[in-house]
Amino acid sequence: MFKFWGSQDQQSQSRPQDGSSQSWYPPSVVSSLSSSRPGTPGSTSSGSFSSHRPTDRPQSPSHVSPAEAAGIIAVVKDKSVDELRKLLSDKDAYHQFLLSLDQVKIQNNLREELRKETLQLARDNLEKEPRMVELRNQCRIIRTTELAAAQEKLNELERQKEESLKFYSPASLLQRLQDAMNKTEEESENLHSQFLDREIEFGAFVQKYKKLRTTYHRRALVQLAAKTSSTG
Repeated sequence: MFKFWGSQDQQSQSRPQDGSSQSWYPPSVVSSLSSSRPGTPGSTSSGSFSSHRPTDRPQSPSHVSPAEAAGIIAVVKDKSVDELRKLLSDKDAYHQFLLSLDQVKIQNNLREELRKETLQLARDNLEKEPRMVELRNQCRIIRTTELAAAQEKLNELERQKEESLKFYSPASLLQRLQDAMNKTEEESENLHSQFLDREIEFGAFVQKYKKLRTTYHRRALVQLAAKTSSTG
């Protein structure tokens, strides 16, 4: 049984073009299997010959942890030479053996669970699609109707606010006060002209003229106080 490992290695070296001697195992598993067998003179010489010619069988980087390798060794250590030869040469047998490993079963179970969860999430999203379409349509209606009306009302209120701020600004108040003073001054001049042209009685003239001048000077005092407070 042990001579098989040495002879297999020698056959692979003497006939590198023979495809039947190629192993379906990863290099790390093959090396783990070889290291688990006790050494014999044939295998020792074969191993030493391989160590002198590392290019005869290139090894890929190992990605198997020691614990995983030990688990694989525990599974294959009791297999016969024929069973091991079949695993090394038969792809289907190697595939079935690989699927029977606990590590592979765990990975397949995790992959299946993730697949089921992904499918469930996809179904949930598809079930929510009509509701999403409905909400999207409602948002479009709100933007085109209610939002447009609210925006128009807001613009109107903004315009009224700007007008109010301009109307009650200090400069606007002073200007209106000056306009009122000018109007009072003009009315006083007209009334005085009427009195000179004898178009109004003296008593009525005095009463109206006094009232107009009082209003004029009151507004003039307010204007003066406002200008003084704004400059101070």
